Amino acid sequence: GTIPCSPPSTRVTAIRAGRLFDSVAGTVLTKQVILVQGERITEVGPEGRVTIPAGAQTIDLSGATVLPGLIDAHTHMFNNPTPKMSRERSTIIAIQNLQSDLRAGVTAARDMSSHGNGYAGVDLRDAINRGDLDGPRFQVSGRGIRWSAEPPKAPDNPLADTVIRSLEEGRAAVRDAAAHGVDWIKLYPGGAYSFGPNGEDRYVTTYPLPVLQGLIEETHKLGKKAACHVFGGDGLQYSMTAACDTVEHGYALTQAQLDEMVKKKLDFDPTLARYNAPFMDDNDAKNTGGKYRMVPIFERAVSLAVKTRGLRTMAGTGVDGTTFPHGTQANEFEQLVKKTGMTPMQALQAGTIVNARVLGWDGQIGSITKGKFADIVAVPGDPVADIMQLHKVMFVMKGGKVIRRD
Repeated sequence: GTIPCSPPSTRVTAIRAGRLFDSVAGTVLTKQVILVQGERITEVGPEGRVTIPAGAQTIDLSGATVLPGLIDAHTHMFNNPTPKMSRERSTIIAIQNLQSDLRAGVTAARDMSSHGNGYAGVDLRDAINRGDLDGPRFQVSGRGIRWSAEPPKAPDNPLADTVIRSLEEGRAAVRDAAAHGVDWIKLYPGGAYSFGPNGEDRYVTTYPLPVLQGLIEETHKLGKKAACHVFGGDGLQYSMTAACDTVEHGYALTQAQLDEMVKKKLDFDPTLARYNAPFMDDNDAKNTGGKYRMVPIFERAVSLAVKTRGLRTMAGTGVDGTTFPHGTQANEFEQLVKKTGMTPMQALQAGTIVNARVLGWDGQIGSITKGKFADIVAVPGDPVADIMQLHKVMFVMKGGKVIRRD
């Protein structure tokens, strides 16, 4: 997707970076200067080599670590609306959400369904791009597409996910979403999980394989990408077989499936913190009398993914205003490091250059590089030594505009 630009201003801003995280090389440079003009980075280099032009505004971050703006690969800018909530109230809450994300250093994100708010995310994405309001750069999916084997009992809610009952309806739903201007198609090849009598994890499978293949084929024909919400079971294997571009969650991923993803160039977005949270254990304890837990199964899958050479493991949170509040994205990076064997360096790369590559935006964002958008954040300490630093974002610039400067 292309990112619209607004006209550049002539004023140059110089940022002095004590440490600078180079997401492409996976290194930390010291005593760097970044020059920004308009929305773009015009120069990056060591203090001695970059000339700060006369009259430039200087931002001194010489005691801090400067990073590219974080990219969250799985967000829901809208909360689920309550029955009496107006469309306007729902949108006001969404704007609060995405501004919390921006202040926390998330300068770009992918929205993975509007949670019962129709295609309103398309409007917010466009409003941000036009400069009507401050928020992360967004790629959005609008309404997801769900499978039902049952005939409708009542008319389908036009604001909720589209419900399909055949391949033809599925293809039509993909075309409709594309016509509404979405960037991604959100699919649900898997439903709920449960445990069998001996603790074996079981998963509900939704679309028959030919339907999922048709949905993804239609998506690709229209130049869009598909993101698949799936935990395990046949639905997970179907997601690989049908070549879903990103697998979201993937609790039960096996090494063989991860290897297949590498071969087919499919990407994995675990959303770990969202699903290793205490509510998961509470639910499992209630449903199994305390006998079985999903969290260790999920953490094992993500750990396998992290070790799989050539697999792009993304950083996505699933922030949705309920179990995962907006603006607390640092929790995802913390969990990836503490629970999966990912190094802080890998986690920071996942949330910057890796996500930028998956979203097709690596020519524009994801690293502090000459010519890219000036999406720049800073933390006081060294996040490569201590991932907890991401909880302490104290400077945020998006497209050359300072959003936060503590």
